[in-house]
Order: sequence, then structure tokens, then C-alpha cells
Amino acid sequence: MKIYTKTGDQGITSLLGGTRVPKSDLRIDAYGTVDELNSYIGLLRDQEVNKDRSELLKEIQDRLFTIGADLATVPGKDKVKKPDLLSEDIELLEKEMDQMELKLPPLTAFILPGGHTAVSFCHLARTVCRRTERITVELASFEPVSELVIQYLNRLSDYLFVLGRMMALELDVEEVTWKPRI
Repeated sequence: MKIYTKTGDQGITSLLGGTRVPKSDLRIDAYGTVDELNSYIGLLRDQEVNKDRSELLKEIQDRLFTIGADLATVPGKDKVKKPDLLSEDIELLEKEMDQMELKLPPLTAFILPGGHTAVSFCHLARTVCRRTERITVELASFEPVSELVIQYLNRLSDYLFVLGRMMALELDVEEVTWKPRI
């Protein structure tokens, strides 16, 4: 099988279910941004500080592929075979956040991203996740989108924020808080 098919050379692509749409379509933007997020999660998984979280991060990547497939499917095409996103997937993120927060100092101020390259990668993933969520919510105002998809993306961005804090703690990096000029 060849990677290039030339079917998209005119700026049109196919959704799962056969409908052809412009590559600028909001649905394409949504699942394309999920793909971008998935790449950042892979970058996080590759960080030494996350070696004990590697399997969880891989599971998150798997869920992002599920979300991508869901977003790439023509609404109403229920016969298209694709994996399911479950409420248990959201609960897993919540459980992981709860465990990390037991070890973290209380949050008393806004935190500036940075302090270590690995932590910065986590904040990049978090902001891409937030963008993914915004695009998906916008899509949901025009077409059906699973509520679980939006909930998962929201919870994942929260998880990535807590993960960034946890990574900073484990790397012995001081969190830099925002001190606004007044």
C-alpha cells in the first residue's frame, strides 16, 4: 500500500463513511488537532521523568486515536466500525490526578510554564489539548459530537496541568508563580 494516493491533491479528503469534505472543514481541523496533541503526548512519553507513566501515556494516545476516529466519522454513520470511548477513561484521568495531587503542594497562584524542557513539553501538550477542546466544542455547535469526547479532552487538559506540576516536583524544579504587576 502506498502512502500517497493523490486523492487529496485538490484540497478535499474523505471522512469515515465516505463523505468528501474540504481539508479546511472544521471536522478535519478537530481531528487533525487531536493528531497534533497525540504527537505531544508521545513526546511526553519519551521523557525520562515519565518512564513510570509510559503505559498510562500510551493509553492516553490510544484514547486520542479513538477520539480522532470518532471525529473523522460522518455524523449518523453508525455502521462505521470504530473503538469506543468510555466514562471509565475519564475516571482513570481523575484517579491519576487525585493520586498526584496527594504529593503536590497546594496550588496558591498561577504557574508560569517552564523550568525544565520536559515540563515545558507538558505545558505545550496542555495548551494543544485546550485548543483541541475549543475546536471540538465549536464543531459540536454545528454537528453532533459525543459528549464523552468533549469531557475527555477537558479532563485530559486538567491531567496535563497536574502532570506538569508532578514532573516539576520529581525533577526538583521550582515552580515559577505569576506575580502580576499592579
